[in-house]
Amino acid sequence: MREIKIDEEFKTLLPALNAETYARLEENILEHGCRDAIVLWNDIIIDGHNRYAICTEHEIPYRTVEMAFGSREEALIWIIKTQVSRRNLTPIQMSYYRGLHYRTNKQLRGHYADKIEMRQNDALQGATRNKLAEHYKVSPKTIERDAKLSESIDAVGVVSPEAKRQILAGEVGINKNTLGAVSTLPADDVEKLANKIESGTYDKKRAEQDGEESFDFDSYLEMLQRFETEINKITEALFTKLKKRTKTIEPSKLRTSFRAYIDMLEKLYGRMYKET
Repeated sequence: MREIKIDEEFKTLLPALNAETYARLEENILEHGCRDAIVLWNDIIIDGHNRYAICTEHEIPYRTVEMAFGSREEALIWIIKTQVSRRNLTPIQMSYYRGLHYRTNKQLRGHYADKIEMRQNDALQGATRNKLAEHYKVSPKTIERDAKLSESIDAVGVVSPEAKRQILAGEVGINKNTLGAVSTLPADDVEKLANKIESGTYDKKRAEQDGEESFDFDSYLEMLQRFETEINKITEALFTKLKKRTKTIEPSKLRTSFRAYIDMLEKLYGRMYKET
């Protein structure tokens, strides 16, 4: 008898069924048997984790279907597309899976980076972003924001799978814009946030308990987003200025340009620091 494997990333890709829904599925399988096959890739379940758990517990026969993929990324994309088309997802769940789909596509194409020019690789990623935007009927910018959001949710999930589950299940009062910046936080702050979510103490409108200093993650992350936007503007202005000059720019003038760039960053830091 073949050994069926459980992959935790695949298993937890979508939020677990709540107790009521799981009970209905269990009752249906007990009464009618397991009518849908368990889908496998290299003996790893990629669809049917709940059916498999119920059938195994009650010793109910089940069928399996083997899928063929060239890589783990291809299998992951299949899972995303299959589950997204099958379930009614909340806005934050939909954003997460769109972003994960894009990130997985980038990983799948990543091996080209060493073989082609970076400009060509950027164009390739742009084509992927546009294709996914068309597929999901959103803008390319939305796909980019979703990618950051999914990175942030996964960063929380590394610390606490339960916190990730709560976010995707909509049990946490944290908005998508705020959540999208979590991946830019230091590891200690991500851990602090994940622990608060898991313990149920995260509340952007309430001060910390037990005499601890209140830390407003939402305001902090919004500040970081503004900081990133301003840095990008300053950097773009510097590069535009340098491109207009000749390739034989004098070292002294180059140093002057970079010194001005650093001065602007320091002023920006001072202004943002005062806001916190």
